[in-house]
Amino acid sequence: MQIQLLPTSAEQLPLLANLYQFYAYESSDWEQEDVETDGRFYIHQPHLQRYWQEPGWSAQLILADGFIAGFLLIERSDLPGIDAPEFADLFILKKYRRHGIGRALVQQVMGDGSPWLLRFYRQDELACAFWQPLLSEWPRPARPVWTEEEADGLLTYLINPPVH
Repeated sequence: MQIQLLPTSAEQLPLLANLYQFYAYESSDWEQEDVETDGRFYIHQPHLQRYWQEPGWSAQLILADGFIAGFLLIERSDLPGIDAPEFADLFILKKYRRHGIGRALVQQVMGDGSPWLLRFYRQDELACAFWQPLLSEWPRPARPVWTEEEADGLLTYLINPPVH
């Protein structure tokens, strides 16, 4: 299977918003989200638009053999003292899971040795099942970063932390 990350443009925001509905659906059980009156999950459009407006932010489609298999959203860290991109949201459609796509993307994107921030919720069983084994196998240990949001279950790690 050929895996490709395809940068998107602001014109593809509707496509990303459509894919984000699947992402929201999968997390609706632990986030306790309901659909709006139009039958769709709420998506904060101004936040989604930031992926094409903010420096260091990007939205990329994941292609598997030329077909859309998911998306990857990258942000700049807003945590004090951490100047690193944040692996914000990774979503792979069910059809393409368990083929090593996520692992390959993580190694491709974060494997150059530069620092990255990773955040995911303890309540998100899929994210935990994906990230926990991957972090334990990573060449350099991921450093947990405590934030006030951890009380809400948001786990934060610095990947490839600088060596002092």
